[in-house]
Amino acid sequence: MRRVVFNQKGGVGKSSITANLAAISAAQGLKTLVIDLDPQCNSTQYLYGPGSEKLDQDIKAFFEQTLTFQLKPQGPEAFIHQTPYENLFLLPANPDVADLQAKLETKHKIYKLKEAIERLDDFDAIYIDTPPAFNFFTLSALVAAERCLIPFDCDEFARHALYSLLDNVNETRMDHNEALQVEGIVVNQYQPRASLPKKMVEELLAEELPVLNAKISASVKMRESHNESKPLIHLAPKHKLTLEFVELFKELHP
Repeated sequence: MRRVVFNQKGGVGKSSITANLAAISAAQGLKTLVIDLDPQCNSTQYLYGPGSEKLDQDIKAFFEQTLTFQLKPQGPEAFIHQTPYENLFLLPANPDVADLQAKLETKHKIYKLKEAIERLDDFDAIYIDTPPAFNFFTLSALVAAERCLIPFDCDEFARHALYSLLDNVNETRMDHNEALQVEGIVVNQYQPRASLPKKMVEELLAEELPVLNAKISASVKMRESHNESKPLIHLAPKHKLTLEFVELFKELHP
């Protein structure tokens, strides 16, 4: 399964959701890959920990290769690294990958990520983290994926952005990837006792938008997890927040 985690708004938990779902996948014995396309490198730092900035075989190196003619180009596996966790692998981000965007667009390299992923047939699950923008790298991810998971943080600005996001996904499906489906909207940083988040979720459901049942609470444990560079399933396997991610994983894999 190839899954992209996408939202054009920043701060909605894309990297946290990507990394924690991937870590649960790997912990359950599935060979799992995370591809980090976000120049902020959050998933990379979260999963790899100290030393991630020294990985030179990364997403920038992968895309640079597509811009040059080589008789024997490196296969996608050359850019993949084992994380400290069994079954969990990473194609790391690079903060300077955005410098390549204009050249990649000019050279029409929008299908290169999809072609690479299709060669990685030994992975059971692939998660793609995206920048908080609808740009070349996000479009590459949507073209390459089968499922799109949308984090949503119960904010009025996020709600307005949601409709534009869904339009972009639908347009990508029609123009580039007919297999792409919106898997669901993940309500993140949810506060069940607050009236506004509850009301907003009810309104989204009334509009028949695909809001998932599992919701992710706001918790300081997430910040601790980031600081430790240790996904929740390994940091605190019985914590309420961890169990919410497990429930989300189960809902996505019935």
